[in-house]
Amino acid sequence: MATRRKFLTASASAAALAALAAQPGHALPPPAPVRGKALVLSTWDEGLTANQGAWEILQKGGPALDAVEAGVRVTEASQNCCVGLGGNPDREGHVTLDACIMDHQFNCGSVAALERIKHPISVARRIMEKTPHVMLVGEGAQQFAVAQGFPLEPDRLSPDAEKAYREWLKTSAYKPIINIENSGNKKVGPVGGPQNHDTIAMLALDALGNLSGSCTTSGMGFKMRGRVGDSPLIGSGLYVDNGVGAAAATGQGEDVIRMAGAHTVVELMRQGLAPEAACRAAIERVARIKGAQAKDIQVCFIAVDVQGRTGAFALQKGFSYALCNAQNQRQLVKSGYLLG
Repeated sequence: MATRRKFLTASASAAALAALAAQPGHALPPPAPVRGKALVLSTWDEGLTANQGAWEILQKGGPALDAVEAGVRVTEASQNCCVGLGGNPDREGHVTLDACIMDHQFNCGSVAALERIKHPISVARRIMEKTPHVMLVGEGAQQFAVAQGFPLEPDRLSPDAEKAYREWLKTSAYKPIINIENSGNKKVGPVGGPQNHDTIAMLALDALGNLSGSCTTSGMGFKMRGRVGDSPLIGSGLYVDNGVGAAAATGQGEDVIRMAGAHTVVELMRQGLAPEAACRAAIERVARIKGAQAKDIQVCFIAVDVQGRTGAFALQKGFSYALCNAQNQRQLVKSGYLLG
């Protein structure tokens, strides 16, 4: 009798779960995290170098949070058009930096419109760990950074950025070229064209099965003073849910913000989609929102779930992401795409 009762109870529970999963907006609970499967992935070919910085921590059993900070610091320190103080300035000639970071316990920190600080990702982490806030911006963010011991860097453009800015001033035109970030030319580019904008976003899974993510950028070259894109916005440029997965975005930030991009990808994984399928579904949503204008922009998502499966998808052809794990420490993966 006891055996029959257990059988009936188990059957009823299974039927209830199946009925719940069949209802719109519901899915079965996600699988448990897989331990011992450390990996890191990041956007564009810049991620190959950044991933190595993260992997040095992960391969020693270090936490994903430390890895995603260390990884993108590599890119912040480089003379890059799109990330760090070497980037293209805004229309007033100032380089302003945006960054965010998020760990496996929903802790997050963010900084926007930060000037003269070399590593905005580390300031974002300090905000997360030392304040009751999530985001600081502008002058207040700089004051906090200095109070925390971050040195103020010289208030000047890099030689390449100075040249690009002077060229831009001749016309004040802005027309991004899709996927120019993959051209192989890492110098700051000319007027509103080559190397005009982008981001490095990074996701990591550590040996304990915990996820973290980071995102950092100097934003759109020659942007309006005060413009902020998706990169420092938790839920748009980056989102981590340790019970489901993590996602990050790159491309035209305004259109990622419109549909809370990274959070959307994670929620699609919660409903049962694999990382690549979730990224594709989010990109299809961008395309529906933009309509005929979708052909003129680029938006891309990367994602990893708690099982260590990775994926990405782009609006336009040409996006790739860098993947690093125990099997292959330097791999550039071409993403699927909707247009082009």
